[in-house]
Amino acid sequence: MNKELVIKSKLENMSLVEHFVDEVSINLSVVSDLYGNLLISTIEAVTNAIVHGNKNNPDKLVRINVYSDANSINVKVADEGDGFNINVVPDPTKPDLIEKPDGRGIFLMKNLADKVVFDKNGSIVTLTFNI
Repeated sequence: MNKELVIKSKLENMSLVEHFVDEVSINLSVVSDLYGNLLISTIEAVTNAIVHGNKNNPDKLVRINVYSDANSINVKVADEGDGFNINVVPDPTKPDLIEKPDGRGIFLMKNLADKVVFDKNGSIVTLTFNI
């Protein structure tokens, strides 16, 4: 399977992303445990692309590509921003940061996906889920 969704950088487009993940999950017969991880991770990646990557600029696009093979489902989310330094993202589990929202999306992605890879200075994230 290879499927793409392109959206403008507006948070109200998240419903399109949810529908897209639902459609992919049905087509691939994804089990419920994997579905939750796939949905939450994809939503976090797209939210980060809209808010942090594209700075909520509705003229900029976010591309979501899903491709799969016999062993994995891969979700690639690309924004049109400048990227970021993954090494300076705060750890949201540290006691002094527990109340702050920064870094939670990346933390969730890393804990729900089997593999997370950042490319192009972080403006592209690929989430891999083993099946």
